[in-house]
Amino acid sequence: MKDSIEKARILIEAFPYIRQWFGATIVVKYGGSTRSGSEELKTTLQDIVLMKFVGMRPVVVHGGGKDITRLTEKLGIHSQFVDGLRVTDLPTMEVVEMVLGGKINKELVATIQQLGGQAVGLSGKDGGMLEASRVKSKSGKDIGFVGKVSKVNTAILEILDKEQFIPVIAPLGLGKDGKTYNVNADEVAGAIAVALKAEKLVFLTDVPGICKKKEDPKSLMSSVRSSEVPRLINKKIISGGMIPKVEACLYALKSGVKKTHIIDGTEAHALLLEIFTPEGVGTQIIP
Repeated sequence: MKDSIEKARILIEAFPYIRQWFGATIVVKYGGSTRSGSEELKTTLQDIVLMKFVGMRPVVVHGGGKDITRLTEKLGIHSQFVDGLRVTDLPTMEVVEMVLGGKINKELVATIQQLGGQAVGLSGKDGGMLEASRVKSKSGKDIGFVGKVSKVNTAILEILDKEQFIPVIAPLGLGKDGKTYNVNADEVAGAIAVALKAEKLVFLTDVPGICKKKEDPKSLMSSVRSSEVPRLINKKIISGGMIPKVEACLYALKSGVKKTHIIDGTEAHALLLEIFTPEGVGTQIIP
């Protein structure tokens, strides 16, 4: 009986948040680094399915850098990076599309379906959702078929929302030249959140959030204002792969998204804890 009462208490505590976010669009960036095992994958996608069942509108954008590196190495293609960006020549682009638009995307869709949800896997090319333009590295070097989002067309996402499907999006864009471009998944998540006027943008990573001391969860900053970010970057508190996530958060906040979050997606049910509890589990970046 005590266990049943405790379960009821947890549901009652979550109720105000369920009511608050009913009908809200939540864009979730699911990083490849969080896909460390089947259980971690399952609990995260359970959270997303539950969000849909209680009336929220989750949209999933995923990466997959580690899987791309593994397959390129297996095929004898050497991975090169310039200023943190993968050099994407034609053979590498073929692998990128195979991994992102195929293997990972369909794995996520299949698991959501298995958990009782309804999902549709897409790349940014489908329905002309993501228009991309070619970019060079920060140092001006040609890095091949790497792009940035120049426009988001939400028509296909609106159709899926009406039919109660969860979109699962691979970060591939289509250029005006008809070529496919590899786009940073963090940037794609931010751009889609803005285009859909999302209430929240959540990044699932393999770290607790933004920590004052690297790899020290006790130094976690539970809340960071956007005005503090330049100082934190200068002090190297925000560095490496965290920078594109934070930049996407700032862009989203500036463009109307209400709140952004960076949380540890390897923790069981971290997404529910961040959205449905007053304490949260990661770092929220707010205006």
